[in-house]
Amino acid sequence: MKIVILGAGQVGASVAESLVSEDNDITIVDSDKDRLQYLQDRLDLRTVTGNAAHPSTLREAGLDDADLLIAVTQSDQTNLVACKIAHSIFNVPTRIARLRSADFLDSETLLAEENFAVDFALCPEQVITDYITRLIEFPEALQVLSFAKGRIALVAVRAYAGGLLVGKPIKEMREHLTGGVDARIAAIFRRDRPVPPTGDTLIEDGDEVFLLAAEEHIRPALCEMRRMLTPVRRIMIAGGGNIGLRVAQTLEQNYEVKVVEGAWPRAEVIANVLKSALVLRGDATDEELLEQEAIDEMDLFLALTNDDEDNIMAASLAKRLGCKRVVALINRRAYAELVQGGPIDIAISPAQVSIGALLAHVRHGDVAQVHSLRRGAAEALEIVAHGDEKSSKVVGRRIGDLPVIDGAIIAAVVRDLDKLEDIRYRGMAMEKRKGHVVIGHKDEVIQAGDHVIIFCLSKKVVKKVEKLFEVGFHFF
Repeated sequence: MKIVILGAGQVGASVAESLVSEDNDITIVDSDKDRLQYLQDRLDLRTVTGNAAHPSTLREAGLDDADLLIAVTQSDQTNLVACKIAHSIFNVPTRIARLRSADFLDSETLLAEENFAVDFALCPEQVITDYITRLIEFPEALQVLSFAKGRIALVAVRAYAGGLLVGKPIKEMREHLTGGVDARIAAIFRRDRPVPPTGDTLIEDGDEVFLLAAEEHIRPALCEMRRMLTPVRRIMIAGGGNIGLRVAQTLEQNYEVKVVEGAWPRAEVIANVLKSALVLRGDATDEELLEQEAIDEMDLFLALTNDDEDNIMAASLAKRLGCKRVVALINRRAYAELVQGGPIDIAISPAQVSIGALLAHVRHGDVAQVHSLRRGAAEALEIVAHGDEKSSKVVGRRIGDLPVIDGAIIAAVVRDLDKLEDIRYRGMAMEKRKGHVVIGHKDEVIQAGDHVIIFCLSKKVVKKVEKLFEVGFHFF
């Protein structure tokens, strides 16, 4: 696929790195020559220096025959104009824009084909806010992701000594799960290396375990892995920028929130926007300030400034002073891998969190969702199965009979996603939700229309998975 990316910032660079590794023809445009040179030295791609909103620059970038435009510059206006030009002048089939302003995001009319012609609008700040909110709902988790319109949850946790399954084979999990609860261990990483999760695999203390289950079953299943932590009530946020403010606005409705912001004008702005959160003017790396604000009584500390080093320092200090759990936004992957699991409980890569929404529009076949896992080392895909037994390699076949792809695990299936179903737990009806969740055991037969959740231990196997789900010409 020929793809033109506008903007060589954190998001643009991460998207380029991910797509280049999948043998796409990538051109990236930016006005910063040094940044482009840095990317060209590292990645097999073409660069163009210039204004991303100018037709001449877009023509030089090869938009005449491009399959996809991804406009992720820092400017909403530039991204919108580029999409309009790509549609009106160059007839680019698919156009994606990064947008921050709610004025644009909330208006379907402005984004429609007859106006700015944006096929998909991405707001990384909102994606990260949603991601952090889900983490807070599961304080024991390292990562929390949803599939099939929220019907399935994938939660990564650290297995601790004392958990019911630690030191035991995976196959014993089903003996502990009662009341109709079913779950699947989709992957295990031990000392940063993947361990194939077979029934006889022993779970060890310290393993990073990816557990997948229906949304209503995920908490009972998690109890098998580790002790459950006290629900979060008090939160301190370092940084009142775009992400910090969005997170504070979302959380202040249900939690006690304090925001520490270093710049006086910005502190005034967010104090006027927030309704109940307390805004403090100060430095989150100031030990005296944190102690005065009772950091040791906080359930969670979120370091969300725009500076990696400040986030690492603030989160590490908060942990040392007694905060129960600390999370930091860290753009540099090397930094994130270095500190997570040490002084910092969770290191979030903003670009990797938001990249999944873009990848779903690039993948071949009917890929409904993509989630980047372990800072891009692995992926979880949601693919819709199409065709019949003649045109498809998967429809009408047992999971156990499908071709084996080393490093790929079919973890679950969601069937009839448009139909309401009674959700039951311990034999009692709880509510109605759309879709029937089936954990991916070997005897399950995949049907046309199923949303299949696949865990890829390495990005190298993604193309093989996509090819497996391709529909032959008989279907058409």
